[in-house]
Amino acid sequence: MKRHINKVAVIGSGIMGSGIACHFANIGVEVLLLDIVPRELNEKEKAKKLTLEDKVVRNRLVNGSLMAALKSKPSPIYHQKFANRITTGNLEDDISKISDADWIIEVVVERLDIKKQVFENLEKYRKPGTLITSNTSGIPIKFMSEGRSDDFKEHFCGTHFFNPARYLKLFEIIPGPETDPEVLDFLNGYGEQYLGKTSVIAKDTPAFIGNRIGIFSIQSLFHAVKDLGMTVEEVDKLTGPVIGRPKSATFRTVDVVGLDTLVHVANGIHENCKDDERIALFQLPDFINTMMKNKWLGSKSGQGFYKKIKGDNGKSEILTLDLDTMDYRSKKSAKFATLELTKTIDKVVDRFPVLTSGKDKAGEFYRKSFGALFAYVSHRIPEISDDLYKIDDAMKAGFGWEHGPFQIWDAVGLEKGLEFIKAEGLEASSWVTEMKESGIDSFYSVKDGATHFYDIPKKAVEKIPGQDAFIILDNIRKSNEVFKNSGVILEDLGDGILNLEFQSKMNTIGGDVLAGLNKAIDIAEKDFQGLVVGNQAANFSVGANIGMIFMMAVEQEYDELNMAIKMFQDTMMRMRYSSIPTISAPHGMCLGGGCELSMHADKVVAAAETYIGLVEFGVGVIPGGGGSKEMALRASDTFRKNDVELNILQEYFLTIGMAKVSTSAYEAFDLGILQKGKDVVVVNKDRQIATAKAHAKLMAEAGYTQPPKRKDVKVLGKQALGMFLVGTDSMEAGHYISEHDKKIADKLAYVMAGGDLSEASYVTEQYLLDIEREAFLSLCTERKTLERIQHMLKTGKPLRN
Repeated sequence: MKRHINKVAVIGSGIMGSGIACHFANIGVEVLLLDIVPRELNEKEKAKKLTLEDKVVRNRLVNGSLMAALKSKPSPIYHQKFANRITTGNLEDDISKISDADWIIEVVVERLDIKKQVFENLEKYRKPGTLITSNTSGIPIKFMSEGRSDDFKEHFCGTHFFNPARYLKLFEIIPGPETDPEVLDFLNGYGEQYLGKTSVIAKDTPAFIGNRIGIFSIQSLFHAVKDLGMTVEEVDKLTGPVIGRPKSATFRTVDVVGLDTLVHVANGIHENCKDDERIALFQLPDFINTMMKNKWLGSKSGQGFYKKIKGDNGKSEILTLDLDTMDYRSKKSAKFATLELTKTIDKVVDRFPVLTSGKDKAGEFYRKSFGALFAYVSHRIPEISDDLYKIDDAMKAGFGWEHGPFQIWDAVGLEKGLEFIKAEGLEASSWVTEMKESGIDSFYSVKDGATHFYDIPKKAVEKIPGQDAFIILDNIRKSNEVFKNSGVILEDLGDGILNLEFQSKMNTIGGDVLAGLNKAIDIAEKDFQGLVVGNQAANFSVGANIGMIFMMAVEQEYDELNMAIKMFQDTMMRMRYSSIPTISAPHGMCLGGGCELSMHADKVVAAAETYIGLVEFGVGVIPGGGGSKEMALRASDTFRKNDVELNILQEYFLTIGMAKVSTSAYEAFDLGILQKGKDVVVVNKDRQIATAKAHAKLMAEAGYTQPPKRKDVKVLGKQALGMFLVGTDSMEAGHYISEHDKKIADKLAYVMAGGDLSEASYVTEQYLLDIEREAFLSLCTERKTLERIQHMLKTGKPLRN
């Protein structure tokens, strides 16, 4: 049966329910969001003389929850207008409306009796064949459908979204005793293709996969912290970005999630997993019990492992909980010699052998924690999953780990991992020994561009299913390399399409990257059909190499700086005017020069989670790689559709002047950075390179022709320049901007107005590029600009004068 999800009903509008509703709205699905009717009036309603029968009262809970979600940060929705796809109501007046839903998702309180009551009511109105699922984090699925009809049971299962639903990719699907396999297959594919999730079919065991391993890992650290005499800061230092985990690491993550939430799940595992060989670890240590008693639950209660206070000087200070005294104290720095050894190792996966061989407390910590983790995950198969890659997928997608437990084990080596386990007085599961004795010494391997895994039931290496829709650059980088320099790697994606990956730190764009991009276009024009510029790092590119700009400016090497900026501009123009289609595939941060590159591609295939913008104002300059020119050009193209030319130009000017950055790819259309009808958005980042390749191939096969260079850019000259200068004068006079800010804004105004031409004129792109470069270089001579660049290099944050 071919299913289509056109309408979803979400029952329960709490943080999780509203988040799920928003994410379905994100992908274009119509959503009905329902919650209970209030039983009494609040003070505002009494003052307005409303009654319990008024609709505004009856829908107060659902509307209040949704509005709170839409105002929260980070936002659960890609674009505020997408909220129009959500209709709200209540479970008494609007329950019948679920009859035309294709999927009903229950997200009410985690109590079996209440969930069963809700299902009984829903079944009265649900049409046969409709999917119905429960978003539960641990209640056994088998108990929920008891007493329901056969059709209900066949179409019922658990679907566990992780909070926040927009950002965390894990989508656990938990079958009930009678769930139709077709339902599981559909949800598995729908989660991946449409919702942009990592779909994992889990077994109906307590806490499923993600929380079972995640809570074990946290509980293990809770117990180890006292044994090793470590501080909260030390543990967070060791369990954050250095090992590919979120910045919030361990204790800060617990504060954000809420200690009570973690304790609830840990207690559930402790009560329901009596056969777990590490059951004692799920008992709460004394300091956790004390925190629970004191209601130190984290962010929601104002204090947890960390506490924010205001000092005598009025400045905020973050205090840390001392686990020995249970008092708050000033934060201490955490330094380890082992971590210093990894500073030059960019790839996280390459750090694990170094970290685990450390001779200090950090090395001991890693050996103990990884030994415990390796042993634990090996014993969870086949209890929570038959396949080891599903455990890794769950931890990466649900907890933000860059590498799953078995991938980390591969990184340190199978034998080393077994040594860590033995040193802890533990044993790995027997299947690990069997695998080793059969001559297989890793859990994963790559063959023909695809990732394979050790299939435990089959006792053989098998290809991980579902990869055909993806292109995994890690798997083809070596075998498909066409060209390489210190800044880029060019790979053959097949079908005549190349992909260029940046290899610089944070994918910054410097001379080696620009040289590589030019070489890639040369090769593509000669022997291939198209070029994709994309990567699968955390961020597409944070912009141009400002360190290089700073050094040239300090040394007053203005001729060299002029040449460097011209090379950047010329390379962007090659992206636009090559004889083959060029596709940019931005994701994550795509700032400054990365944004300029994307704006000059023939098409952008952006991940939904793309934060893109021209941010050069923050370092005291204007976009100098064609970004200022491009905004003037795009404004000019809009003039033809609208007579209010000055207002249009002002909007594009403010996008640069206010350093606006989209909070999703969809917002980038509003900023004029992405273009409607040309650029596309992909919800699942894993599909992005494959999708970009498909668009390049389609454009080539349609008969791509090199476009003629533009000579028809309309600029408004003195009319626009005068308007901008009056505005910047007023802003400075009102102390809204500094003198230097005004200087930058005036330079941008000059470029976007096309100079001080006496009347509106048509100019070439090259004319605008030349005055853009001149303006950029003049700002590089300013002391304030150099101060801003230096501050950015030191802190990673812009400085405002």
